[in-house]
Amino acid sequence: MAESGSEAGLYAISVVAHLVGTGQQNIRLYERRGLLTPDRTAGGTRQYSDADLAVLRRIGELLEEGLNLAGVAKVMELEAANARLRAELKRARSR
Repeated sequence: MAESGSEAGLYAISVVAHLVGTGQQNIRLYERRGLLTPDRTAGGTRQYSDADLAVLRRIGELLEEGLNLAGVAKVMELEAANARLRAELKRARSR
């Protein structure tokens, strides 16, 4: 099954680091902390999607606002839960 463009791993870590303006080690740290999960090739090379880029940009915004990585993780968890609840409410209203 083909993946949509925003979810398919397209970019190497060096490209992503340049696009979001952070270091490769930071990106690896965010992955270790569970903040994002890039695709992997059969050989184990990370491949980042447009959706991953959006996550990395959001992480950067939250860090700039003064949150630590634990705070970033919590905010992102709550934002995802909020999005799920909004989608459920929208489906319920359309019935």
